[in-house]
Amino acid sequence: MNFYSSLIAHCAHTKSLTTLRAVHTNVIKSGFSYAFFAHKLIDGYIKCRRLVEARKLFDELPYRHIVTWNSMISSHISHGKSKEAVEFYGNLLVEGVLPDAYTFSAICKAFSQLGLLSHGQRAHGLAVVLGLEVLDGFVATALVGMYAKFDKMRDAHLVFRRVFEKDVVLFTALIVGYAQHGLHGEALEVFGDMVNRGTKPNEYTLACILISCGNLGDLVNGQLIHGLVIKCGLQSVVASQTSLLTMYSRCNMVEDSIKVFIQLDYANQVTWTSFIVGLVQNGREEIAVSIFKEMIRCSINPNPFTLSSILQACSSLAMLEVGEQIHAVTMKLGLDGNKYAGAALINLYGKCGNVEKARSVFDVLTELDVVAINSMIYAYAQNGFGQEALELFEGMEKLGLVPNGVTFISILLACTNSGLVEEGCQIFASVRNNHNIELTKDHFTCMIDMLGRSRRFEEAEMLIEEVRNPDVVLWRTLLNACKIHGEVEMAEKIMRKVLKLHPGDGGTHILLTNLYASAGKWNQVIGMKSTIRDLKLKKSPALSWVDVDREVHTFMAGDLSHPRACEIFEMLHGLMEKVKTLGYNPDTRFVLQDLDEDKKMSSLYYHSEKLAIAFALWKTIGKTTTIRIFKNLRVCGDCHSWIKFVSLHTGRDIIARDAKRFHHFKGGLCSCRDYW
Repeated sequence: MNFYSSLIAHCAHTKSLTTLRAVHTNVIKSGFSYAFFAHKLIDGYIKCRRLVEARKLFDELPYRHIVTWNSMISSHISHGKSKEAVEFYGNLLVEGVLPDAYTFSAICKAFSQLGLLSHGQRAHGLAVVLGLEVLDGFVATALVGMYAKFDKMRDAHLVFRRVFEKDVVLFTALIVGYAQHGLHGEALEVFGDMVNRGTKPNEYTLACILISCGNLGDLVNGQLIHGLVIKCGLQSVVASQTSLLTMYSRCNMVEDSIKVFIQLDYANQVTWTSFIVGLVQNGREEIAVSIFKEMIRCSINPNPFTLSSILQACSSLAMLEVGEQIHAVTMKLGLDGNKYAGAALINLYGKCGNVEKARSVFDVLTELDVVAINSMIYAYAQNGFGQEALELFEGMEKLGLVPNGVTFISILLACTNSGLVEEGCQIFASVRNNHNIELTKDHFTCMIDMLGRSRRFEEAEMLIEEVRNPDVVLWRTLLNACKIHGEVEMAEKIMRKVLKLHPGDGGTHILLTNLYASAGKWNQVIGMKSTIRDLKLKKSPALSWVDVDREVHTFMAGDLSHPRACEIFEMLHGLMEKVKTLGYNPDTRFVLQDLDEDKKMSSLYYHSEKLAIAFALWKTIGKTTTIRIFKNLRVCGDCHSWIKFVSLHTGRDIIARDAKRFHHFKGGLCSCRDYW
């Protein structure tokens, strides 16, 4: 008998199914007590992952010990068969077998996975009757975990309080439950109680509580717990490392997160990803790109979340070439169809003005969801492809996808940038009638911008008045529309409303100053500039930049500091002469200074957009590549006209991204159709 017992145990350990079956046959033939070996054989089949054979043998047994019941219950749960595990538990009770601590600790997990709260509560009642709730930490931990999954944290805490001997596992279960439901303050309180009781935290406790500190922005407690991690000798544990990186990043302590990362003995995929995500969230995109490259050099494959985050960094920096390289990595790893990586790629190409590439990524996604649709609609919106955005939006119903608040913001922006005012108004009305979508100020801002650009000022003003507690942004959006159309009287009216809300709002003063200058009202300009000086407001200088040969070159109006200034001005003067013959006529309305006409003309020549394009054309003479420039403010109207003529003269496509949107210049035309 000992021989067969040892042999069955060996088969279970080595997962030798063929040998186990042979032993099973020999046991039957040998005449030994079949019931004695059946329990061991069942355990062997379970460890060989043969649940069907284990179940068959289990059903043949005239008497089943609680240990065997527990084996069947736990094995089915671990193999994703929680429904069958619950059936076993029900049969156990019907047969009058009393569950033990192991039974409850296993079956509570099955109830959680299946959403069977009432079953879990009945099991809890039975555990109380059997005296296992307060006496057995495993049962209490299972109950706390189960109630946490059901978001019944009050019940979880009541179970926790009733336990006599609380161990680290029980404390951790409650801390994790609170943290998972965003109750980070409560998690910290439980952790404090744990430390005060002298219970030593484990790596999972510390990892979870560090995340809570990060979400609370509680740097003081985060640093104290960092010290506890070191004291417990867990600083080299991956979970602790990852949580430390996350905590410091969420507390905006990027330098500390960098120090933690540098000191790591080994970083796995999760740790690298956590570090990169933290850098991107804190505006350290360039460092994030460098770290990602180092990750690849260390042969650590990124996951979809790594790729999504680093592509977000490339989008923010408009690093198209680097983004394309990461796209290649994504394809190599077979993740180009992944919805997270795919949405990030769509966003990258959309923000770099390559709508065709964004659509090609969208078309190969294996799983379409609302996030991917929103990303594609937003890409169309930024680039002025309103009709395409509408087609995609209208096709969502056929795909079985329900638009959310972000979808409506994106499609309203698409209508705004394409002058599709009636379509936009219809969509906004449908949102108002949809009780599942809550209208936010972002929705109203899109509509106000749309109505203002189409000179429907009274409607826009009435819409603002409908908003509960309208803020400065809403009024300033309408003020910007007044500037575009030269509506001085309306602008002055709006400014009075803004200054009631925020007397020192710099953006409003600057907008109205520029409007007065455009209208030639120089006395008012002088008055506004005096106010701006008194308020110590600073106007952001207009900057344009261009990436040529992986090097970014930045220009300011009249900038003479560039090493190639002579070549730039020579190229610029040549372009001026050529485009004038094609019909370009400098528009001095866009000179916001009181100068004589000749000086105004000269001033226009050296706007930052023109300098950036002249440099890019000089640097790429003989090439046909698309020129991509970026500007921190709205593109100047005169420059917009000039770039159209340059694209016609040179035959080069020029893409300009300003603070509002993209302009695609080709053959003397712009994708915005002069509506922006």
